[in-house]
Amino acid sequence: MEHEYLQQEAATRVRVLSEALPYIQEFAGRTIVVKYGGAAMKDSNLKDKVVRDIVFLSCVGLRPVVVHGGGPEINTWLGKLGISPQFKDGLRVTDAPTMDVVEMVLVGRVNKELVALINAAGGSAVGLCGKDGNLIQARPQGQEGIGFVGEVASVNPALIESLVESGYVPVVSSVAADETGQAYNINADTVAGEIAASLNAAKLILLTDTAGILENYKDTSTLIHKLDIQQARQLIEDGIVAGGMIPKVNCCVRSLAQGVRAAHIIDGRIPHALLLEIFTDAGIGSMLVASEYHSEYNNLSL
Repeated sequence: MEHEYLQQEAATRVRVLSEALPYIQEFAGRTIVVKYGGAAMKDSNLKDKVVRDIVFLSCVGLRPVVVHGGGPEINTWLGKLGISPQFKDGLRVTDAPTMDVVEMVLVGRVNKELVALINAAGGSAVGLCGKDGNLIQARPQGQEGIGFVGEVASVNPALIESLVESGYVPVVSSVAADETGQAYNINADTVAGEIAASLNAAKLILLTDTAGILENYKDTSTLIHKLDIQQARQLIEDGIVAGGMIPKVNCCVRSLAQGVRAAHIIDGRIPHALLLEIFTDAGIGSMLVASEYHSEYNNLSL
């Protein structure tokens, strides 16, 4: 009985590998930008699976680039240092002392932990922030009373390109500086989208704490598997995409408009979500493309 079970398990494994082959062939040598955050970052079991997925992508010839935030850990360290976190309109109010902590935590702790985990799993990761090699130039977000919260003014992808060409996995934290050297905290989704556009990436994948884009936000069976820019904008207009999902969808739309081939919003709470979305016929999240009729991936990752 046990022998039969093991045979079935082995057969399933081989079937899965076989199903993955066309996708591995399609995306070999292509850049995939992954925004890593949410539950997948907080749960050590999920974190381990994301790390293994990133190493897997690298091993089968894809070129992963990881961009991360780290809100919960920032809050923990602000607490340890006696600074109370403040938010305005969903944005972290980032005064000078808070900015120091944000930079210390994202660049010094979260980034290096992720680099170490990828390396321990057999990858070759290199940690960066927006300041390195003038990767990202920041500018103030512009809203009053939020301090050093920034936007991406420009991206110079030369450093990431040379690392990726050499087989490294760049791991980027979303801290960057303006032309005077002043550090800014930038939303990690935005950084991922702009980096994906600058690299002409095949895919931008946002790991989130939702199933994807839902027609009814309470019902995961209403998941929209595939949509184009026009449909995405309509969903925002109709109020179907609302709240925290609006900036994520807008981020995907911006990256598609700048040449990224496909953008995915997937549930990072599902183990191996990355591999399930990229290498299976059904996928697990929502895939956005520039146009339903002009996507070269129409028959892939549906």
